[in-house]
Amino acid sequence: MSISRRSSVQVAIAGVRVGGGAPIVVQSMTNTDTADIEGTVRQVQALARAGSELVRVTVNSAEAAAAVAPIRERLDRSGIRVPLIGDFHFNGHKLLREHPDCAAALAKYRINPGNVGRGSKRDPQFAEMIETACRYDKPVRIGVNWGSLDPELLTRLMDENSALPQPRDAQQVTRSAVVLSALGSAERAVELGLAKERIILSAKVSGVQDLIAIYRDLAARCDYPLHLGLTEAGMGSKGIVGSTAAMAVLLQEGIGDTIRVSLTPDPGGDRTQEVIVAQEILQTMGLRAFTPMVVACPGCGRTTSTVFQELAQQIQSHLRARMPQWAREYTGVEDMTVAVMGCVVNGPGESKHANIGISLPGTGERAVAPVYEDGAKTVTLKGERIAADFQEIVEQYVARTYARRMTP
Repeated sequence: MSISRRSSVQVAIAGVRVGGGAPIVVQSMTNTDTADIEGTVRQVQALARAGSELVRVTVNSAEAAAAVAPIRERLDRSGIRVPLIGDFHFNGHKLLREHPDCAAALAKYRINPGNVGRGSKRDPQFAEMIETACRYDKPVRIGVNWGSLDPELLTRLMDENSALPQPRDAQQVTRSAVVLSALGSAERAVELGLAKERIILSAKVSGVQDLIAIYRDLAARCDYPLHLGLTEAGMGSKGIVGSTAAMAVLLQEGIGDTIRVSLTPDPGGDRTQEVIVAQEILQTMGLRAFTPMVVACPGCGRTTSTVFQELAQQIQSHLRARMPQWAREYTGVEDMTVAVMGCVVNGPGESKHANIGISLPGTGERAVAPVYEDGAKTVTLKGERIAADFQEIVEQYVARTYARRMTP
């Protein structure tokens, strides 16, 4: 699928390109205390290895700011080059001023115009952060969030709306305030000397329809790269479904240049899930490819055996675990599809459509499992080693089918 990006501006973030026709970038954020250097390094490493191409860290205190440069150094020593983004609220101007090592080590600053300062302090504190970005040649994401929207702007727009002959409802006014906050802040940043090619915008809300409406408006009124994400999306399936429903509509319309899936993890849960979900949104839409995809049937009364479910899970885990090594050795493996089907109804057909597939026996079917490679049946498996044998066949298929990368 080829969809032209609306953003004509491209922003470089320590080697990662966003907008201007570049592939849509996957972003994530740590939930460690940034002052905990070792804990933050471990989580950034995990996020980067899962496929996050940008990682944001909280910089909310002097201790956190002081930890950023050591975190960057440890990541570099471990071979993790993922750019780090500093997330600033309330005191970012002061932290960047007092911790120049932090200002230099970060690849990008995130500024929230709604809480960069109150009243008379807002403009000078915003200006100080932009001037720091100019001094260190850092791009900036101006990230509006309607949970921390500039109250003065919102009050002014509400007052103006109430004076109209036919006022809009409060939700529409709030949507407009989010867009105007982003655009007005970007305009001010340019006036202060920040190049247009150093600005990314975001406008985060927690409602699907609100997000779609706001980003459509924002995309129609500017050509800055846009960072997408449903903020406070929630836990588990609710967060995944909400994020997918909102971002898929926008991505299909060509809106969005970098995305984050803001999932609330289960207690003790794996933070990398948000990276995997973001990748799967882009891959299932045909916008990017990250790792081979498993096609598996949902099961029905014909598939009372759990063998195909267990094999699908094993194969999916195997593919994701092997992909880092395959990516270093072969080209194009990320586009591979593997079918694991549970009965004769759709099993052979889906297996033929995939690069490689297996059709396991359903209830009452003969206990054999034909394997198809590039549409042709190559072997029939049976016995206790079907799973292990099929996994080995996948390995052989990759080695035989995909071109080896040239080593320097």
